[in-house]
Amino acid sequence: MLALWATLAVVAASIVVLLYQGVALLFAAQMPTLPPAPPEPPGPGRPRVSVVIAARNEEADLPATLDDLLAQDYPDLEVVVVDGGSTDGTRAVIEARAPRVRRIEEPPLPAGWTGKNWACWTGAQATDGEWLLFLDADVRTNPAAVRTTLNWAESEHADLVTIAPRLDTVGVWERVVLPFFVQMVITYFRTPRVNRSRSRAAMANGQYWLTPRATYVTQGGHAAVRGAIVEDVAIARRYRAAGLTLRVAWAPELGRTRMYRDRTEMFEGLLKNIHGNDFSAGRQAAFLVGLVGFFLLPLGVLPLGLATMTPWLTGLGAFLWVALFGKHVAFTRAIGVPAAYGFLYPIAVGFYVVLVITSLVRGLRKRPVVWKGRSYPTS
Repeated sequence: MLALWATLAVVAASIVVLLYQGVALLFAAQMPTLPPAPPEPPGPGRPRVSVVIAARNEEADLPATLDDLLAQDYPDLEVVVVDGGSTDGTRAVIEARAPRVRRIEEPPLPAGWTGKNWACWTGAQATDGEWLLFLDADVRTNPAAVRTTLNWAESEHADLVTIAPRLDTVGVWERVVLPFFVQMVITYFRTPRVNRSRSRAAMANGQYWLTPRATYVTQGGHAAVRGAIVEDVAIARRYRAAGLTLRVAWAPELGRTRMYRDRTEMFEGLLKNIHGNDFSAGRQAAFLVGLVGFFLLPLGVLPLGLATMTPWLTGLGAFLWVALFGKHVAFTRAIGVPAAYGFLYPIAVGFYVVLVITSLVRGLRKRPVVWKGRSYPTS
C-alpha cells in the first residue's frame, strides 16, 4: 500500500501527463490542411515569384526538386540555386537545366554567418520577383504548389506563408523517431496558434516558406539572423514581433521530403535544431526532465500497481499506457508511417534523451555546432 503523499503525487502527476498528451492531440487536430488549388485559366498580371534554393552537395535530391519546379503551373517563376562549394555533381545538375534554372556560386562565407543564411541572402539579392520562395533542395513539389501557396498568402493578406510537407520515411529509425519529432514541433511551437493574429506563437518551416520581397527587405531578411542556426524560426519571430501576419499549414499533397538519409544524419540534424546558437544548460536540463517525466516515467505506474497489488493504481497505469501508446500510434499514422511504429515510441524518446545529453555535454564543453561540413560557435 502506498503512503497517502505518494498516492496523491502519482495521481497529480498522471493528470498533468494526460493533460499534456491532450494538448498535443488538440494542436494536431487544429492544424489547417492546404490542398492543391483547382486549376485556373491563365491570366495576366500575376506577380513574379523567385525561388531560392541553398544547395551544398545535393546531387542526389536536387534533380527531382528542380524538375518539379520546372513543371509548376505558375506562369512567372524564377529559379535560382546558390551552390555553396559543392564537391559532388551539384553544379552539373543545375547547369543541365539552364537557362530555366540559374546557378550562383556562393561567395566566401563571411564571419558570423551560417552557410544557409548566407546562401539564401545571396540568392535573394540576385533575384527580382515580387515574392520570394525559400525551398530546401530535397523538397518535391506538386505542380500546383507555388500557385496554391501564393493564392493562400494573398487571400489571407499574409506576410509569411509556410507549409509542412509530407515526410517520406524509409529506414526504421526515421519511422520511429520522426513521428515523435513532429509532435514535439507542434507542441513546442503551438503551431496552429501561429495562424491567430493576436497570438505570440511564431514559427516557419525552412523547407518551404513564401514572403513578399518588400516585407523580407524591410525585416532585414536572412542578414538580420545571419548567425542563427534555426533561421526559419528566428525570421518568423522577427515577423511576429513586427506585428506581421503568419500562416502555417499541413500540406502533404503539395510537398514531400525525406529529411534525413540515415541515423547519423538524423542525429546531427536534430541535434543542430535542439542545440541552436544560444545554448542554455538549464533549458536543456528542463527538456531532459520533461522527456523522462512526460513520456517514460508514466509507463512505470502500471508495473508499480502490479507490484504493490493496488487495483486503482493498476487501472491508472493501464489507462496511461493506452493513452500514451494510442497517441503515438495516431501521430505515426497521421504522417503516413505504419501504425506499428507508434508502439516503439519509447525508443524515440530514448533517441531524444541521448540528443539532449549530447547537447548538454557539447554545450558545457563549448563545442561548436557542426552541419554540412561547417562548424558554428554557440553562445
